[in-house]
Amino acid sequence: MPAATPGPVPALARLRILLIEDEREITDPLTYSLEREGYETTVAHDGAEGLRKAQTLLPDLVILDLMLPGLPGEEICRQLRAGERTREIPIIILSAKAEETDQVVGFSLGADDYVTKPFSVKVLVQRIKALQRRLDAGGDAPDVIEHLGVRIDRVRHRAYSGGGELELTPTEFRLLECLLRQPGRAFSRHQLMDAAIGDGAIVLERTIDVHIKTLRRKLGDTELIETVRGVGYRFREGAA
Repeated sequence: MPAATPGPVPALARLRILLIEDEREITDPLTYSLEREGYETTVAHDGAEGLRKAQTLLPDLVILDLMLPGLPGEEICRQLRAGERTREIPIIILSAKAEETDQVVGFSLGADDYVTKPFSVKVLVQRIKALQRRLDAGGDAPDVIEHLGVRIDRVRHRAYSGGGELELTPTEFRLLECLLRQPGRAFSRHQLMDAAIGDGAIVLERTIDVHIKTLRRKLGDTELIETVRGVGYRFREGAA
């Protein structure tokens, strides 16, 4: 009896992933695991090669180490976010730098998620799937939302505050949209992460605090996003 041929990979798994990591003891087993999940995986073992492949291959997702030979991951992240064709590519930082300040830097450079080493491959795969669900999901929310001088345009994927355009990462944009859509409503950290990264994302509560910290700084008014003690955060409902 002939062996059954495998069925098509679900649409959720059809991601082209670029893994920029110099440690082969990480890239080899991680590539194997990702390909078993159905992802098309390309590897770069130094920073310059990784940036070149990102700019030419235009992958659906970049997994990026920070401490790389040739060109540091921070510079790669900065250049990808500055590029016209690469600025919307989701980036997951995979780094041994585990301090909160390191994560703040990573998110401020444009990372969508930050995973510290040592890491669980299963958790990393779940984060990838959460990002893909967010990319595939549609929505019926209004195209333009405005409150207290902050405005976001979902069609053009632009945000403004005080008349000036904000330079937000994709995750920060989705987080601001969630808060701005329902001013005065208190959101838990898990609710915000579900809205900003995707349903079922496995994250630490500290991650949302890092995002809020950088978002407040970019808005230029730390009182627009209020802390709800014991719950999470809300966008201010009325004038101060």
